[in-house]
Amino acid sequence: MSPVPVPAVGARIRQARLERGLGLRALAREVGVSASLVSQIETGKSQPSVSTLYAITTALGISVESLFDGREAAAAREASVVHALAAFAADPGRRIGPLVGPGEREVLELDSGVVWERLGHVPGTDVDFLLVTYRPGGSSSGSGGLMRHAGTEYGYLISGELVLTLGFDEQVLRPGDAVSFESTTPHRYRNDGDEPAVGVWFVSSQTVQ
Repeated sequence: MSPVPVPAVGARIRQARLERGLGLRALAREVGVSASLVSQIETGKSQPSVSTLYAITTALGISVESLFDGREAAAAREASVVHALAAFAADPGRRIGPLVGPGEREVLELDSGVVWERLGHVPGTDVDFLLVTYRPGGSSSGSGGLMRHAGTEYGYLISGELVLTLGFDEQVLRPGDAVSFESTTPHRYRNDGDEPAVGVWFVSSQTVQ
């Protein structure tokens, strides 16, 4: 079975921006990218990198988790723009699981060779529970810059190799290696190898007290 597609990330971002009364240029300034890039992301002509995605959701005050929501994706494509945007809205009461088979995962394709597959969601929580794939040459930042966002991050690498830059340190993750750190620490992932790097990641937006 093929993974379940998720609603266009751009439509959800545009909805959140309009709800907050932000213009394209204002959001672009907060994120540190061009207004043209924000426009391309919103219209689906370009996909954000992991770092840009976190920067946009932080600026808009929404969770990355909310971008996966929208069960009416297929129907919304045939409905009006208003109905489509409504279908992309977050639904914090929706449970994903408790059992999610390989063909039932919602998939988010990001820029720079990164794929997120949603493994589950418990209502009332703000947690990203993901199977993450970094294709050869893939990186969490297309520009090579480090990212930071609220919360804590836990990861376990299943296959391949992944280079983690964490602050001033650089570590090579190999199968069986695990990482955990506060996401406010500047960081970046990249795959310098010839095979995909695949792992399970658990990211909570709650900051460690």
